[in-house]
Amino acid sequence: MKKIVITCGLIAGSISAAFMGIGIDFYLKHHFVTSQLIGYTSMILSCSLIFVGIKMFRDKHNGGVVSFGKAFLIGLYISLVASTLCVIVWALEYKFIFPDFLENYSAITIAKAKAAGDTPEQIASQIKQLATYRDWYQNPILFTLIIYAQYLPGGLIISLIAAWILKKGKAVDVELQN
Repeated sequence: MKKIVITCGLIAGSISAAFMGIGIDFYLKHHFVTSQLIGYTSMILSCSLIFVGIKMFRDKHNGGVVSFGKAFLIGLYISLVASTLCVIVWALEYKFIFPDFLENYSAITIAKAKAAGDTPEQIASQIKQLATYRDWYQNPILFTLIIYAQYLPGGLIISLIAAWILKKGKAVDVELQN
């Protein structure tokens, strides 16, 4: 099970991490729709590895049987490995490739608010919230929790769905019943 979890988790995390840099680059160049499309595509592709991992464990390593609980744990562990890789990659990208990400993100967010006709009070509130985000990004623990919060919930939901779909009860030996 460990090999499946690590392999699928690293592949899922690599998919998300690869798309992460591309999506951020598009976002910073004001291609919002493209950035969102890239982000959602990476999530779908990476979460598909949860199904793959559970099915592989069930069919190749556990005699075609897996309980809901065991399937969920496999999905959870895959999600944790993938999310951890995303945290590490984003920390490195933020530090070395996009060190001015929050400043650019803030400028884009405020420009969008002004273009949408937000009131000065609404804009001031957004500026205050963006300053809070900058403070959070300076704290390594909060930074880590923020990134986990972006990736892990989707993985948990997909793990529940995959476990429900892929669970198979224990096979019944027909000869014993006769």
